[in-house]
Amino acid sequence: MNKALSVQKITKSYDGLVAVDGISFDVNRNEIVGLLGPNGAGKTTTINIILGILEPNTGTVHIEGLDLVSRRSQAIARTNFAAVYAPVPGNLTLYQNLYIFGRLYGVKALPGRIDDILRQFDLESFRNKKCGVLSSGEQTRVGLAKAMLNTPHLLLLDEPTSSLDPATAADIRAKIREYAVQGGGAVLWTSHNMYEVEDMCDRVLFLSHGRILLEGNPKTLPREHGKKTLEELFIAVAREPLTLEAA
Repeated sequence: MNKALSVQKITKSYDGLVAVDGISFDVNRNEIVGLLGPNGAGKTTTINIILGILEPNTGTVHIEGLDLVSRRSQAIARTNFAAVYAPVPGNLTLYQNLYIFGRLYGVKALPGRIDDILRQFDLESFRNKKCGVLSSGEQTRVGLAKAMLNTPHLLLLDEPTSSLDPATAADIRAKIREYAVQGGGAVLWTSHNMYEVEDMCDRVLFLSHGRILLEGNPKTLPREHGKKTLEELFIAVAREPLTLEAA
């Protein structure tokens, strides 16, 4: 099966306010897809539904063909997630955090896998430090290391290179690209950094008011809608979605 993720007609409302309005999309293996849109567009709600944190009012989510409702444990075991607003516990050391998360995900030969991931993300010197004392950039790398620990088939990333200096961000992007292209994984990527999105993503989905407004190649989509850059298109989605929808 080529589809790592299949989202079909999901909706989610809060006290009558529609956050996600019947959206459908797929993410294939070896593909990085950008889920874009202004604040309040429905990105975080969509990700939380895919992670099983929220249950949609209607619609289905399948991860590698496994229904998220009826086969939740098996589906979730194939995923992982990193975001700056979801740091690992700060009162535990880096090794303790990775060990606990590794046990939760059922990672085999866990001590050796932890050693590998610490080397991969250049975190060996922080092995026995409590995560709460690390810098924001170091914590970002810790979050990515945790997200890659179980070699997920579907990786969900929210602003994955925030707080990183340009050199470290470039290295992390290369690692994520290698994971997707060579490792057979799939990535759903949310970001407000349109230059990074254009560089990394094979395809982008623009959300507006809980619906998918635009979809396409990030390198060609702006010109298709009369914009010079992806950032200009993002601004238009935020300010003038009805104009773009009509186009």
